[in-house]
Amino acid sequence: MIQQRTITASEMRGINRSAVLETIRREGPIARTTIASSLNISLPTVMRIVDTLTDEGFVRAQGATEWCGGRRRPLLEFNADGNVVLGVDMGGTQLYGAISEIGGRILGEAVMERDGASGEECYDLLTKLIDDLLARPALKGRRVRGIGVGAPGITRHREGIVKWAYALNWSEFPLKTRLNERYKLPITVDNDVNLGALGELWFGVGQNAQNMILITIGAGIGAGIIIDGTLYRGSNEASGEIGHMIPGRQFLGKSYVDFGVLESVASATGIIKRARAIKTEAGTLSSEGVFEAAGKGQRWALDLVDETVDYLTIAIANLSVSFDPELIVLGGALTPYGGMLAQAISKRLQGTIPSPPRLEVSNLGLRATVMGAIVTVLHNTSNFYVVHKLS
Repeated sequence: MIQQRTITASEMRGINRSAVLETIRREGPIARTTIASSLNISLPTVMRIVDTLTDEGFVRAQGATEWCGGRRRPLLEFNADGNVVLGVDMGGTQLYGAISEIGGRILGEAVMERDGASGEECYDLLTKLIDDLLARPALKGRRVRGIGVGAPGITRHREGIVKWAYALNWSEFPLKTRLNERYKLPITVDNDVNLGALGELWFGVGQNAQNMILITIGAGIGAGIIIDGTLYRGSNEASGEIGHMIPGRQFLGKSYVDFGVLESVASATGIIKRARAIKTEAGTLSSEGVFEAAGKGQRWALDLVDETVDYLTIAIANLSVSFDPELIVLGGALTPYGGMLAQAISKRLQGTIPSPPRLEVSNLGLRATVMGAIVTVLHNTSNFYVVHKLS
């Protein structure tokens, strides 16, 4: 049984600080009196927190003013363009990095193909990409709040250890420690899809959702699960590894070493493998090529896509009845075909589960993980709390 404990004075200040910062981020420019009224905390408390946030560069004064404490004071806004975060998505086949203001505006991007790189070579590519971003003129006059990296595998985020990432050939890789030795900046390391889910929650189609799931379909398949506005990680930080879901009894009793069962049939990798088994001349065919062939009415491709949709529908149905999300977002490399997938999956779900979720296609695409890096860096550098009252 988990031992209950009381909140310390320091934690209480952290909770109030987080609430004030989030209110300014979402609703600014905003008056101090409005913040106090909205959060039901005293005006002196708000003023002390605002002074600290201003000193730290998270908040700044805006031109308009309000009467506050017997004098006119400027309204407050989130200092979005004065602070930046570097984010990197290590991906299954390429590295994507970006410089972004903490308000979400991208200032610079870089893409680096892995070209079969493995193990230590992947780390070398990562540092090369980060070095490139740090040298960009866009950083001039702005404060770099930190670096966030999303890895395609199970990651122990507190220690920053990539427990296992097949695509990178990393096992128990101490990524955060290695990066801390090289860069004198706050470093966060997490699963790439977890970061993507946070990106969608703050900046994407999930901004008004409290319970949502991001499913990315690329070289593999993964999910980032948000419950009550907070990322759910599981007891081993392996929640969302839905590529290992079993979408049918025909898959039982077989061994899947590198990729999970669902990934073997419904990821981009699995789709290509199945296409090549159907068409011997499909040696250079991509997953996009399969969808394009289906769009042209080619029977073999239509059947393959139809079967893929069945597998994905089973997975989404299982996630829906397990977590009851209001929204499921489809992202990853197959995002261009997300609308077609969402429509076909929604049709199949009707009548099969009690409360089918709303399905949306990511509007962030490859940027979702980088946007999530902003969230985690802010959380880790601004003493951020998310509190829920149990009813």
